[in-house]
Formats: sequence, structure tokens, C-alpha cells
Amino acid sequence: MEPVKAWYVVARSVDYAGLTLFAGGLLFVAVLWPGGAAHRGTRVLLVTGWVLGLLGTLAGLGLQAAWAAQRPPGDFLALDLLSQALDSQFGRIWFARALLWLLGGVVLAWLLQRDRAAATALPWRVGAGAVLIGLLRTTGLTGHAVESTRPWLTQLADFAHLAGASAWIGGLAVLLFGVLARRDPGELAAVVPRYSKLAMASVSLVVAAGVVLTWQTVGSVGRVFSTSYGQTLLVKLGVLATVLAAAQFSRRWVGRRLDFAVVLRGDAGTVRPFVYSVAAETTLVLVVLLAASFLVTASPGR
Repeated sequence: MEPVKAWYVVARSVDYAGLTLFAGGLLFVAVLWPGGAAHRGTRVLLVTGWVLGLLGTLAGLGLQAAWAAQRPPGDFLALDLLSQALDSQFGRIWFARALLWLLGGVVLAWLLQRDRAAATALPWRVGAGAVLIGLLRTTGLTGHAVESTRPWLTQLADFAHLAGASAWIGGLAVLLFGVLARRDPGELAAVVPRYSKLAMASVSLVVAAGVVLTWQTVGSVGRVFSTSYGQTLLVKLGVLATVLAAAQFSRRWVGRRLDFAVVLRGDAGTVRPFVYSVAAETTLVLVVLLAASFLVTASPGR
């Protein structure tokens, strides 16, 4: 792989990680745990997601321009390359995405200043929703979804796929570093079952949308095995299957052990297996995000 392409894949991975943490974290706080906006772990996670998303977008803009011009990765901040990038469709979309990240910073600052009051306020929720829809939409506008024979279907599926993944993965991170880190029995009893239901719906959405995307992008079962795109997709699906196995363990723990953990007031020994399972899910999904970044730069072979 060319060095500039490798760095571009890294930038896209950072951008994906930032999007899932930021979007999923905001959704978690707005819908499941408004009080979490006041807690350090959740706040650090949201800020980290925003920083990663903004930096990944800005770096991706320059690196894509360097890749297209066959220039070394160190030129990704060259003014002539950035000027050329802004004349392309990708550059205009990615520049708009960077502006959306800046607006996301305003939404985040409001939340950090007012905590729960912001998370439960209708104007903040509307603003956060508009920014997140824009970020999710611009992600799909520069992928393979726009190249299929049914672009309206693949772009809708791509949006649903990203939204479901963000709600699931970002929620996992908030659950791990926010709710479980505190082991407050009241929060465990109130938040964990609600997230379990959200995660189940999100995973179902991810799988259904992924089937549509594979059908429209790859085109046939044979191309899954005969193209680099299909082989990367298989790696992604293999890791995802492992993540889903860990998720099933987490779901069983919620059904069988959560009440016991609440009665014991968040006893560390009782909660620890669930923490390990959620941590394993969170770690493995990073591999899924990396595979997704490779898919963006690979040819589907249609």
C-alpha cells in the first residue's frame, strides 16, 4: 500500500472512531442518561470523540488530495493541494463536514456548561440532532454508496448502517467509561436495561443495512471471495461476529445478574464479568472501524 494511502486509511479510521464516540455518546446522554452529562468519564469521552472527528476530517481532506496528486503524505497541508481539493466534490463535502464538526463543538460546549439541563432541553436536542444527521450524511456521500445502480437505496442503507453503528459503539463506550466505572446501583438499574434494548435495535439495523449495502455494492457472492474488497468485508464480518458473541454474553448478564448486582450496590466482583465483556466489545469494534476504512479505499470490483 502506498504510504499516502495508508495514512489516508488511518485518517478515515480516526474520523470513524470520532463519529461513533461523539454521535453515540450524545445519543446516550440525550435519551438514556441525561445525568451522565455531569460526570467526568462521559465528558472526556465526548470531547475525545469531537477532537478525533475534527482532526480525522481535516487530515483526510489533505491526505486524499495528496493521494490523488501522487504526492507524499507530508504534503497533506500544502496550500496548492488544499486549493485543488476544495475544487473537487470530495473536498467540498469534506469541508462542509469540517464545518459541521465545528458546529458540533458548539453543541458540546453547551452540554459541558449546562450538563443535564442542556441534555433535556429541546433546543439542544434539535441542534445536536441536526449536527449528527449532517455528519452521518456527509460520511456516506464520499463512499461507494453513491456509485451503485440504486444510489437512493444504498445511501439510505449507508445512513442507517452508520447511525446504528454509532448508537451501538458510542453507547458501549459511555457504558464502559461512564456508567460501569461509577457502579452506582441506581444508575445500573435504570440505564443498563435501556441500553441493552437500544443496542439490540442498533445491531439489527446494522445487520439489515449491511446486507443491503453488500448486495448493492459487491453485486454477487463470487465477488465477495474474488476481490480485495470482498475479502476485507469478510474480515470485517468475522470480527463483527466475534463482537456479537461478546454482546450476547453481555445481554445474558443483564438478564440474569443485573438485579443481583443492584442488590449488592454495584459490588465490583459481581459487575466485573459484565465490564470485561463490554471492554472486549469496545476493543473489537475498533478493528471493525479499521476494516470499514479499508473498504472506503478499496474497489468493489463491479
